[in-house]
Amino acid sequence: MKRLRNVWIVLIFCFILAGCGAGDAAVSGQEEVLQADENGQEEALQEDEGGWESSDEDESASERTKEAAEGADKGARSILDQAAEEEEITYIDVPVYTGDAYTVVNENIPYFSDDELTVVSFEYYAELDSLGRCGACMASVGQDIMPTEDRENIGSVKPTGWHTVKYEGIVDGNYLYNRCHLLGFQLTGENANEKNLITGTRYMNVDGMLPFENMVADYVKETGNHVMYRVTPLFDGDNLVADGVLMEAKSVEDDGEGILFNVFCYNVQPGVLIDYATGESSQDDEAAGESEALTGRGAYAVNGGNGKIHITGECPATGDSDSAMTEPIYFDSYEEAKERSILIDPNLNNRECGNCW
Repeated sequence: MKRLRNVWIVLIFCFILAGCGAGDAAVSGQEEVLQADENGQEEALQEDEGGWESSDEDESASERTKEAAEGADKGARSILDQAAEEEEITYIDVPVYTGDAYTVVNENIPYFSDDELTVVSFEYYAELDSLGRCGACMASVGQDIMPTEDRENIGSVKPTGWHTVKYEGIVDGNYLYNRCHLLGFQLTGENANEKNLITGTRYMNVDGMLPFENMVADYVKETGNHVMYRVTPLFDGDNLVADGVLMEAKSVEDDGEGILFNVFCYNVQPGVLIDYATGESSQDDEAAGESEALTGRGAYAVNGGNGKIHITGECPATGDSDSAMTEPIYFDSYEEAKERSILIDPNLNNRECGNCW
């Protein structure tokens, strides 16, 4: 994978102005979701030139919300003004992939400015570029925009670089590619939104992104607080498949005490070679043996959904039955499995499977 240096700032920040301005959609106590899809179905974006409106009976809280939203809007304008002067900016230097699903960026501190942080829930999806590729997506994740219904079918969306291809015995679940949500479904409830789905490997989706999405979702559900959340797919040149995604998050009300991370998840698949220009792929015979810990042959399996640790072969959860895990992550050592389990759910009481121990 090529070393990533120059990232177009307009791609990163073009959404912020609109996104941060979504706070004025709070009418009658309910924020409207800011988004638009290619089928012409647009969610309501309510503008009030006279100022921000809120039905909250607590006037002081309403004023704080107004000030936060206006501050975020001012910050976004400053960033856009800078972008007009500086055609591009170098703000991320991602190490070459060496075997870990993700790497920490900027000492795990996200690039949000104070003015961008807001307790007003909103979500924003950048327009597709001239090649049909997704751009950065951003949300202030609150309980009010999280899904209340099960996820619907998203098979109608074919992201750039999409190929339906299987690598049995190499890829967990066999299929190389997933339709990866940039803003996870459990955070914003988006289904077949083509502005929010990219071609991503199973490895990036489950090993890279999912633990951080779970972390944010659990925090919001437990505290009722908001998390400023941004996911940016990074493409090299005109490639149709992203090299990976930059994930940034910071809990707002407690100033990052609960959630704070900035990571780059690699869009790779151990044992498979990917042509990022087209999405075509082939088996990497040399590296195939190195992927054993991720393809069902490791000694320990972690449930990617809840963090429970299993001993491979000791219970039906690690087999092929109907009760088998749908998102297993395999490791050779218990220490590695426990580390991933803690990342998925740091507060899990019974971390080890009762059938295995």
